[in-house]
Order: sequence, then structure tokens, then C-alpha cells
Amino acid sequence: FEFDERPMPPSSDELAEAWGPLVLFVVETFGVDRCMMESNFPFDKVTCSYTVLFNALKKIVRDHPVEDKRKMFELNAKRIYRIRDA
Repeated sequence: FEFDERPMPPSSDELAEAWGPLVLFVVETFGVDRCMMESNFPFDKVTCSYTVLFNALKKIVRDHPVEDKRKMFELNAKRIYRIRDA
């Protein structure tokens, strides 16, 4: 996407527009039980801030049910990495 070559970093809306079709394809192909929203920080700082990146991911899946979003942003990682609540 060459966002790193621009004079100004992209907004979360620009990232959501660019990445949205790819992210949604993966979610639709594999299902919400097999997807996690994550980043490549700190390496992604070349392109955008952590907040902008996660806001873009949230915008991409905004139309999904709340429980599906909880799976993709929290519950799947806890399950896969065997993280227990304190």
C-alpha cells in the first residue's frame, strides 16, 4: 500500500478502506473462531500509530455482532495462547 512512503501517515479510515476487503475475506473464509485482530508493533510504527491501526481494524469489522468482535479482539487469543483471567 506504500503508506510508509507518504509525507503524512494514513488515517484509520484510509487503512480500513485499504485493508478492509482483505481482512473481511479472511474472516469470511476462516470464520471468526479462527481469526485474531493483531498488529506487528513496534514495526508498524513506520506506517501509523498503534491507536490508528486498531481503530482501523475495529472499523473494518464494525458490522459484525459484538460476540464475534470479542472473539477476534480478545477471546480467540486467550483460547489459543491459553491465557487465563487473573
